[in-house]
Amino acid sequence: MDDLRSQAAQGNQDAIDQLVEMAAEQGDLEELRRFAAQGSTDAVDLLIESATEREDLEELKRLADAGSTTAAEVLAELTDEDGQG
Repeated sequence: MDDLRSQAAQGNQDAIDQLVEMAAEQGDLEELRRFAAQGSTDAVDLLIESATEREDLEELKRLADAGSTTAAEVLAELTDEDGQG
């Protein structure tokens, strides 16, 4: 695991992808957020998926504010469905 993290820190995309997958499987949202902040679109997509399943509007808003148009669209859909928007 340390080797994988070291490779990811050096920009190895395969290592980053593996760590993102592992974080998603473990439900490690903090790790996914770190990768999303570093520019991983896969991490952003997985956070959106997770937030949508949980109807976590705050997480979707955070992602939308960070520039994710997909998160903004999902947030708009959820708030319209709930009559909140």
